[in-house]
Amino acid sequence: MDKILIVDDERNILRMMNRFLTKEGFYVETARNFEEATSRFADGGFNLVLTDMRLPGRSGLEILKWIKQKNPEIPVIIITAHGSIENAVEAMKSGAANYLTKPVDLEEMLAIVRHTLLHSQGLTEETLSIHREQQYGIIGKSKAIQDILATIEVVSNSRANILISGESGTGKELVARAIHKASSRKEFPFVAINCAAIPPDLIENELFGHEAGAYTGALGQEKGKVEVADRGTLFLDEIGEMAVNMQIKLLRFIQEREFYRIGGTRPVRSDCRIIAATNKDLEKEVAAGRFREDLFYRLNVIPIKMPPLRERKEDIPLLVDYFLRKYAEENHKFINAVEQRVMDALLKYSWPGNIRELENIIERAVVLTKFETIVLDDLPRKIASLVLEDTDSPGRQIKDLSDMTLSEIERLAIINALEAEDWNQTRAARRLGITRRQLRTKMVKYKLL
Repeated sequence: MDKILIVDDERNILRMMNRFLTKEGFYVETARNFEEATSRFADGGFNLVLTDMRLPGRSGLEILKWIKQKNPEIPVIIITAHGSIENAVEAMKSGAANYLTKPVDLEEMLAIVRHTLLHSQGLTEETLSIHREQQYGIIGKSKAIQDILATIEVVSNSRANILISGESGTGKELVARAIHKASSRKEFPFVAINCAAIPPDLIENELFGHEAGAYTGALGQEKGKVEVADRGTLFLDEIGEMAVNMQIKLLRFIQEREFYRIGGTRPVRSDCRIIAATNKDLEKEVAAGRFREDLFYRLNVIPIKMPPLRERKEDIPLLVDYFLRKYAEENHKFINAVEQRVMDALLKYSWPGNIRELENIIERAVVLTKFETIVLDDLPRKIASLVLEDTDSPGRQIKDLSDMTLSEIERLAIINALEAEDWNQTRAARRLGITRRQLRTKMVKYKLL
């Protein structure tokens, strides 16, 4: 029989939860504050702890941290006030297994308790991390990524709007899709729209649709993305590029949950969850008058900051392994590793294009290499040189060339020239002293086209 400790300062809640869980076959003990909870826990034998966040004296978060110091294997479920998502996020980052909101739904509590106990029996932190990667497709062992994964689990079933910020290529849409996948909306559409890719005069039609005859060429009614995403998730990428006049219309929809199609006279309702993303500093955009302050606060209910790859370099080996397997399979090649100097170079590079740039580099290397291991010559010169400048001497370079065939040397020279000229064929041909047609012939020969 699993033994559960419930901590809450409200007697009626303790009595109700105790009676319900006891009826379901659990052995339950209760406590009303930090001192009682730690005393009961010290007696041992508990399989799970349920604690309210707000307690007289020391908080439920302090109980969580105390238990994690004493026995990190015991799962703790935090109970927090409705709408206090920030508290739940902080608790998950501190090691909470899950959370409940008040007023507590007893059936939901039972489901979460059983799920948490099942999860805790035999799953190590490493196993849990692998499970999260498989579930959400987000790869990384860094604290920043683990915090984001914990946040996804906390916020997924809330109705709150989310604003994901970060540089281009950091994986903002991947996080948005993970939130949708982890939510109760997962059976309904995930609809993405890039606000920067649509001309300003077409964005309203894209979002809200139109009625037949609304304008020349509007032969029939067409639903917009907001309507298509009903009961699902609407992902607004590059929200900072949206024109101010459209920001007003989006704000009105968020406030009223209804909109008018272009040319329409009847309001249309849509219950979609909004996740927005930006690579801009929206607070600065607000200060400059380019983004509405009221819309910013409506979108920024739950902020998620995506770290650039240069700040999470411990994740690079995992990402390289993932992309290596992905593109080796797609290209029907047997490539199982990268040589150490390749990894050294990848770890030294600053990655201005973030994960998207790393993925492109690995795909290119897989396509170009002739070996079963990615070697330094398979990397762009600007990355390979980070290792060559530190470790190679002229004698080393000559020795490497002496081990290569003439065709291999020619292929390497072509790749280096193309890299030096950002793959501009005309300039690369000029650098090599040949015509552009000759260069293209050789690129075909060496499978560089």
